[in-house]
Amino acid sequence: MNVSVQNTASPSVMSIFITVLKRDLTLAYRRRQDLVNPMIFFVIVVSLFPLGVSPEKSFLQEAGAGVVWVAALLATLLSLDSLFRSDFEDGSLEQIVLTPQPLFIMVLAKITAHWLVTGVPLIILSPMLGVMMHLDFDTIKVLMLTLLLGTPVLSLVGAIGAALTVGLRVGGVLISLLILPLYIPVLIFGTGTVQAAANMLPIEGYIALMGAIFALALTMSPLAAAAALRISLSN
Repeated sequence: MNVSVQNTASPSVMSIFITVLKRDLTLAYRRRQDLVNPMIFFVIVVSLFPLGVSPEKSFLQEAGAGVVWVAALLATLLSLDSLFRSDFEDGSLEQIVLTPQPLFIMVLAKITAHWLVTGVPLIILSPMLGVMMHLDFDTIKVLMLTLLLGTPVLSLVGAIGAALTVGLRVGGVLISLLILPLYIPVLIFGTGTVQAAANMLPIEGYIALMGAIFALALTMSPLAAAAALRISLSN
């Protein structure tokens, strides 16, 4: 009897994850404006940097990785406030919290949807912006790899701040204050990896550290965000 219960529990958890993921992707597709805004912001920030600071090739090669990473971080912050807010405003978030299924699975599905509609487009756009920063082909490949490891961390860690501030009117500002200190290691290692690649130095250590940060965030952030949602909705 116990065996049959265990066999049916595992698929149901996966089906819940897929259902929530499909639902959030569908909602994101219907709100195309919210979908496009972070990408436009990302491109504009990187494009204006040479005009506002210096268009010199050597300077842009040195600062390009940092500029792209800072722009990606700010673009992710711009989209975090909507991660739980629409569900909170229409009451569906409370229903999600009250369901008997593990809340962290549904939170992980929502974070995955957020990364697919914000992080992945940033990765796709990064080669074009890398060319604008005069980065060579090998450096651009490393830049994309760091964004592939780093942008999920931005969504995972940002979800904790979004969950804590979901019931507040000024949640967007508070998310920045709460989350930005936690983003600093990702920013440092992401930029450091690209600069090491540009200087022909080994990057294996940087990649290992970013992978460890990603694994830690993937393990802990959904649980922390689920607990933060319960706290926010209980007030």
